[in-house]
Amino acid sequence: MLSWGAERGGLHGRFTKGGDEKRAKRKSKACYDENRLQRKEDEAMRKRWWISVLLISMVFFISSVHPDFAHSARKMVSIASGWVVGVYFPLAGAISRIAHEKLPDIKITVESSGASVANAKLIGTGDADLAILQNDIAFYAYRGTKPMFDRAISNIRGVATLYPEHCQIQARRAANIQSPKDLKGKRVAVGPLGSGTEQNAMQILEAYGLTFADLAKVERLTAAESSDYLKDGRIDAAFYTVGVGASALVDTAMMSDTVIVPIDDAHAEMLIKKYPFFSKAKVPKGSYKGVDQDIPTIAVLAMIVAKAELEDDVVYKITKAMFENLKDIERAHAKGKEVKLETAIVGIPIPLHPGAERFYKEKGLK
Repeated sequence: MLSWGAERGGLHGRFTKGGDEKRAKRKSKACYDENRLQRKEDEAMRKRWWISVLLISMVFFISSVHPDFAHSARKMVSIASGWVVGVYFPLAGAISRIAHEKLPDIKITVESSGASVANAKLIGTGDADLAILQNDIAFYAYRGTKPMFDRAISNIRGVATLYPEHCQIQARRAANIQSPKDLKGKRVAVGPLGSGTEQNAMQILEAYGLTFADLAKVERLTAAESSDYLKDGRIDAAFYTVGVGASALVDTAMMSDTVIVPIDDAHAEMLIKKYPFFSKAKVPKGSYKGVDQDIPTIAVLAMIVAKAELEDDVVYKITKAMFENLKDIERAHAKGKEVKLETAIVGIPIPLHPGAERFYKEKGLK
């Protein structure tokens, strides 16, 4: 039998051992919790590190693939122009550069194309936001004139006219053609089938009381082919709708004796009244060999159009930037010197885009 002291000591020993076990368990649990917390923090830190690495990698990757990543918020606008060796392409390029320098929220990409008729169709399908074309083609497109267009391009809108493209009739001097009425019974090139030149030829002949049926022979030729036919004497005259100084006419005048046939003022007025895209013009003295005085004629106008769906503010900014930086347009091509704010809405035969209209109202143009 244990003594009280022994029993007491024994009890004390048991009580002390039990307390130590509890304290050890609490300490162990605390260490476990602390370790678990540390592991969670380490895991969270690793996740944050990997996310940072991933984001940085994405930035470098996208930047290398797309140099304009920093400007990803830019409005992307396409402009359909023409052949790279023509006038439309360099002028469109100048407009693109102006936007790049002056409009940080707009990027204009230039697309080479088949020019006027093709460009109008690109507007109609929405594949181009802007385009450069002749104003008579814009007129036909808006109305769906056949055979060029099988339906009306109802969403085509005017932005600005740029410079004149002259209707020029070049004839062999020996053919004795002094007026379009003298084309009766002659062999004449009238431009490719369905082209703007062919339409202009029909309209001019109509003003003088003639049709294609009154011609001895109708040739549907490109400008280069017309030049060759004139030089070879296979035709007597050719219609061209091009800027003054076009290489086809220059070459023909250098290689053979030719004249530019005038369109007199009375018939020019008649044509303008019926076809509002025409304007009076002249082929200046000295433009071609044998042209010793100014020759009166008519002209259509190269112009910029936009699809109606393009935001008003975007068109406003582009129009404003272009006319505030005409020096850049002038440097792009010799024809750029003919682009003037004062004549920007002359000869537009289709509704103006509201964005462009806003700019012209600010400038007092009506």
